[in-house]
Amino acid sequence: MEVVAYVLLMGLALALAVLLLRSRTTIKRLLSRYGPLVDADAELARVKEAAAQEKLERQRAADEEARQRGTLASQYATARQTHQTLMQELAVLEENLEDISFGLYRPHFTFETSAEYKAKLEDACDRQRQLVRTGKAAVCHAQWTVGGSKTEGERMARQNTKLVLRAFNGECDSAVSKVTWNNITRMEERIQKAFAAINKLGTVLQVSITDQFLRLKLDELRLTHEYEDKRHAEQEEQRQIREQMREEERAQREIEKAREEAEREEARFEKALETARAELGRASGEQLETLNAKIQDLQMQLETARQQKARAVSLAELTKAGYVYVISNIGSFGEDVYKVGMTRRWEPMERIRELSGASVPFGFDVHAMMYSENAPALETALHKWMENQRMNLVNPRKEFFQIGLDEIETFAKKNGVTIEFTKLAEAREYRETIAARATSQKRSVEQQDEFPEALFTDSKPG
Repeated sequence: MEVVAYVLLMGLALALAVLLLRSRTTIKRLLSRYGPLVDADAELARVKEAAAQEKLERQRAADEEARQRGTLASQYATARQTHQTLMQELAVLEENLEDISFGLYRPHFTFETSAEYKAKLEDACDRQRQLVRTGKAAVCHAQWTVGGSKTEGERMARQNTKLVLRAFNGECDSAVSKVTWNNITRMEERIQKAFAAINKLGTVLQVSITDQFLRLKLDELRLTHEYEDKRHAEQEEQRQIREQMREEERAQREIEKAREEAEREEARFEKALETARAELGRASGEQLETLNAKIQDLQMQLETARQQKARAVSLAELTKAGYVYVISNIGSFGEDVYKVGMTRRWEPMERIRELSGASVPFGFDVHAMMYSENAPALETALHKWMENQRMNLVNPRKEFFQIGLDEIETFAKKNGVTIEFTKLAEAREYRETIAARATSQKRSVEQQDEFPEALFTDSKPG
């Protein structure tokens, strides 16, 4: 009986153990699955703490990035300023066009001729020498003694002033010798920087260049520049005058030649007419009709010759008579660009043919040829009216204007000039060139697509 009870107890204990083991496994599985739901507050607190930590880390990263950006921006600004300073210093010493900003130079002097500029330049140099001789070009602001000797101290001071003057004069002479129309401002800055640098080096010895000497050096630089500029303008003006004189002489020769030819033609037709009239008295029948027709033809030719002679005489007597032309060159200058000039040639188209020479790639097209007994006045009026449309605002002798042809026609008609304008520019050579270039490019592309068979063979030379 006891044995049976023991066996039952053992079986019950084993069953309870198995049941307990299964319950623990089930409980663990349920806890792992539903544990967060069971302790929701703790889980919520953990998530909030993780989010706060992550936000703090992001803020720290953003602050660090901002700090680095600020540091880099400061370093960049400093480096950029240093670079600009160095480039400015370099541009002062070098005359490279890439380093020079082009600006309008405002003259400091208003002399009429280059001779006046030259005289003023010589005066500025004389005043510099006077300052050097009187000791006012560079001064020593301290009384030095060398070995207890004031005399030696004064001698040292004179040597130091000579030294700084030599250095400054060398810089100024270099700037004056290199000054051109496009670097005058840089050369002024170069002299001023040399003045400041040399005076800074002389601080210890109490030696400096005077402001008065600096002003004279700047005057020398500006006068040299303006003198060369005025001399160039005078030479250009003289060249234009000589060219105009040659043009006038050529026109006079053509007019005189045309008058002589007209006189010869007049004499020849008069003689032929006299002969025909003499023969007319002896003629009869059909010969009479032929001679009458010949006489009429000779009379017409004689009248034409007399008109040509009268025109030549008129042009020779009216020294201002001539033609104002309006021409264009699309291939060379583009659309709506016109040259408005004047010629007194007997045949004005000769002047157009000269302008269409080797100096331009294509010939000019004539839009208008206006005759006037005062051609210079008409040309001047047109130029003055189109002043703001000039292509070259510096040299008024360049007679190219960017303007519509309709505007020129309207102005001419308002001023009593009756002329027919040719609106369409033929530009034959230019248009044929465009067509030829397009054809050439097409052929070039087609030829590039044709490769020799040898390029596609794998055989190698044996």
